[in-house]
Amino acid sequence: MEILRVPVNETIRKKLGTVPHKPGVYLHKDRFGTVIYVGKARDLRKRVSQYFHPSRRLGWDLKFNALVEAIHDFDVHVVKSEPEALLLESKLIKDFKPRFNVSLRDDKRYLMLKVNLNDPIPNFTFTRLKKDDGARYFGPFVNSGALRNAVALARKQFNLRGCRVFTPGEADYRHCLYAHLKYCTAPCVNNVTREQYLEQVKAACNFLEGQCREMQPQLEAEMKKAAAAHEFEKAAELRDLIRDLQDTWKRTEKFARVPYSLPLAINPASDLAGLAEVLGLPAPPQRIEGFDISNISGTFAVASCVSFKNGRPDRANYRRFKIKTVTGQDDFASMAEVVRRRYSRLLNEAKRQETESRDEGGEAVPQELQKLVDEASWKVRRGIPIKKEDGGSKLEDGKRPANPSAFPDLILIDGGKGQLGMACAELKKLGLGKIPVIGLAKEFEEIHLPEQGEPLRLGLNHPAVKLLQRVRDECHRVANSFNAQLRLKKISESILDEFPGIGEARKAALLKKFGSVQRLKLATLEQLADVPGFGGKAAAELKAFLEARSVATG
Repeated sequence: MEILRVPVNETIRKKLGTVPHKPGVYLHKDRFGTVIYVGKARDLRKRVSQYFHPSRRLGWDLKFNALVEAIHDFDVHVVKSEPEALLLESKLIKDFKPRFNVSLRDDKRYLMLKVNLNDPIPNFTFTRLKKDDGARYFGPFVNSGALRNAVALARKQFNLRGCRVFTPGEADYRHCLYAHLKYCTAPCVNNVTREQYLEQVKAACNFLEGQCREMQPQLEAEMKKAAAAHEFEKAAELRDLIRDLQDTWKRTEKFARVPYSLPLAINPASDLAGLAEVLGLPAPPQRIEGFDISNISGTFAVASCVSFKNGRPDRANYRRFKIKTVTGQDDFASMAEVVRRRYSRLLNEAKRQETESRDEGGEAVPQELQKLVDEASWKVRRGIPIKKEDGGSKLEDGKRPANPSAFPDLILIDGGKGQLGMACAELKKLGLGKIPVIGLAKEFEEIHLPEQGEPLRLGLNHPAVKLLQRVRDECHRVANSFNAQLRLKKISESILDEFPGIGEARKAALLKKFGSVQRLKLATLEQLADVPGFGGKAAAELKAFLEARSVATG
């Protein structure tokens, strides 16, 4: 039987020899540069090479064959350990949503541990979502079982509560298993003061961070003693507990974003050079900024501005906008607003920096000299040779930014002639008409240029088109995620937002006191009045409002 050979292009062949024998993640990409599969490995060299072994092809199923045939290139990223590889794999799959990955594409995340030291009686709780709520978070942890066992040991060792009640009292103490087993010091009935209990919680935090490792030798000694006494079940439990503690103490890097060192293009420099050639730019654009609009039937209208530096995402300069001046679904007017706001701010920042630098120098630079310096720096940045006869030339648009390095070398607008025209008009009003601007229409990946009737059609395989697709797709991702975030926030808003005059501080105080809106509805008028920010009148109004809503919802 003839074995079908896997087609391996020259790029893959060269890369396979440079992949290290270390743990990490790998990303397979198709001929358009799109990530189609993300995987993790203990040994990257062995794992990635398996995709291209001809002898393994007969054992592959149809889905795996389709994946391998679609691979045109791959990237790898080395990490310190296998748990880090698992965390990064999960992050990349959620960001890129590769079509050949089935698991880890949902919103589920690895487990974390949370404790808020500002709570009346702090408690360790498990969560999968990190919020900006002032709490202290540990993790994420790949091994959730090891984390739960470590927390159980910490609660027993430092006499911490394990009840789920937000603010337990005497009624909760009566049937509390932790109190009867003497695991908890029972701050709910004032057996210890809050300050004393807080010290217990802080000591447990240090323990979970691995700062108190003196317990491990003690557990190892108990394990050996149990084994010598032929208590093998107890010895096995202690062995597993020691392993769980080591997994919990193991430090792993947290991947909030895609690592910058992870290459996502075959040759970014070549793509930039190709883009400069087809657009007639004097030099490859070092900085590209892209814009996109996202809305649902005119609601939750938002926009994104992404920045690429040397062909790679520059996330420090990403910006998100809520559309403020446009009513209804008008992508043209929304694009004009975003471009105006983005570059008006850059101009104001540049002028402020110029004013501060002049104040420090003591003597202002002459206006004519400043204009020549600005023009020269603008040309040098774009590779345009400076001629002597240009020294006294006037700028065509009459203006130049005080700090040209703050502005992009190319602006990409997601859309056709309409969006492009609105962006160009706003830039001319700001005196930035010399910045190159293009539009990318998605249907045929056409490149629209200002004041040109026919768009450029370079084909999907052109490196310039692939680069623009990466910028445009990143614009889509940022805008759509911001839109989804606002929709989820609106859905999750409680009925408290409908109470007239309530702010975030008073709403947070209510939820912190009662834990939920359901408990808040059961609160007495005196309990409401005890909340900071609520006097007798405000408490009565809130009580009447909650009762009216309860009747209305039946």
